[in-house]
Amino acid sequence: MAMEPQPLCPQGDPTLGDVREPPTGEERREEGDRGAAGPRDQLLPLPPPPPPPPEGKTGLCFSSLEASIEHLKKKAEEMIENINVSRQKDHVLMTNFRDSLKIKVWELADKLEERMYRIYDAHNHVIQGRLQELSLKLERIGQLEAELRQVCRSLETVYRDLCARPEAPVSEKQPQKEGAY
Repeated sequence: MAMEPQPLCPQGDPTLGDVREPPTGEERREEGDRGAAGPRDQLLPLPPPPPPPPEGKTGLCFSSLEASIEHLKKKAEEMIENINVSRQKDHVLMTNFRDSLKIKVWELADKLEERMYRIYDAHNHVIQGRLQELSLKLERIGQLEAELRQVCRSLETVYRDLCARPEAPVSEKQPQKEGAY
């Protein structure tokens, strides 16, 4: 049984692990979607530096591997920096949106308050007119009450005068028949 020679380049060296080509744009978006579970406004930290290459193992294959790793590291740093810049822009955008929303709410509240006071003024004019009508009617009722008291006093005086007349003398009275009451 002859052993097949192992390739020395990054395509499948078992001592180096599975080394792949740098991810495409679509693969990066998929990786970014999976990593978006943290707080929305937190900036991402830069990845730790890779460990130093093993001593004494230099060659074309390792230099190519180191170049790929450096390329991946730079791409990852760029992506993280772009994400952080994007988050900062989003934060500024939300702050501006919140401020403009506050201004709009204040303006609407002022307009609502102004309209409310105009309605109050209109109602006040109506209420004031009705209160004046009520005042006039109450005054008229007071006058009628005074007139009614005067009439009652007059009737009382007339009734007393009628009831207080002296009775006619007994001789003027007609004789009463017995048994008639």
